[in-house]
Amino acid sequence: MSVVINSNYAATIASNNLAASNTMLERSLNRLSSGSKIVNPSDDAGGLAVSMKLSAAAKRSSAANTNIANTTSYLQTQDGVLATTGDVLNRISELYTLYQDPTKNSSDKANYDVEFKQLQLQLTSLAAETFNGVSLFGDSGSNAIDVVKVSEDGSQTVAITVKDLSDDTDGVGAISGSGVSSLADIDIDDINDAIQNIATFRANNGAEQSRLGFAADVLTTNKTNLEAANSRIVDVDVAEESTQLARWNTLVQAGTAMLSQANQSAQIALSLLR
Repeated sequence: MSVVINSNYAATIASNNLAASNTMLERSLNRLSSGSKIVNPSDDAGGLAVSMKLSAAAKRSSAANTNIANTTSYLQTQDGVLATTGDVLNRISELYTLYQDPTKNSSDKANYDVEFKQLQLQLTSLAAETFNGVSLFGDSGSNAIDVVKVSEDGSQTVAITVKDLSDDTDGVGAISGSGVSSLADIDIDDINDAIQNIATFRANNGAEQSRLGFAADVLTTNKTNLEAANSRIVDVDVAEESTQLARWNTLVQAGTAMLSQANQSAQIALSLLR
């Protein structure tokens, strides 16, 4: 082997290997300190793009689940009002039966009408109830819920039943309407129809709550799977990366020592010149 001064091939190779090992050591340190395999976009450009989409989908799933929970609260509030409406109708039914008592005189019946009128006002008040400013009851032109989106991409929806509680046909209008001023103005069929309307409304309400519950379960499962898929792309395996860190740390120390030895080889040329 030639003994030269201007070139030190061994030191150059050792320096290159040391630089490469140090770069990998820094990468392992960055990954372990951040917990992410993708510290820089260049680490996995394609994986980063997929990760961004998966992360966005997971966040949308969480937001959709929140919307479903809020809609469920809306329906629960609606059902609470319907239950109270049913109680009012039951009381009106009782008053109506008492009103038919042949032993009651006109003054007695007038007293029953006093409570009946108050219950009519309560039915009107219940029909105007809202949830966070959104009408619980009303036609399609009112500020009421129509549908709720139950998928992260918004492609799947659940229709929400919102009827006008004061309607004569589907609500309690036959009882609370302005044309009714006394128990004498209604009959038992009017009361039974109103009770049936409320019962049907509550049945629809319960069915919608049930469906929303299952939709929320699907979103929760989808979000979990999206996060798991994203984790496999971006999260560092600490056990594996720790092993790599130990490897690169050893190579850096060895490279440093060998570079020092390679630099000492030039001393051979000096010894020949003495």
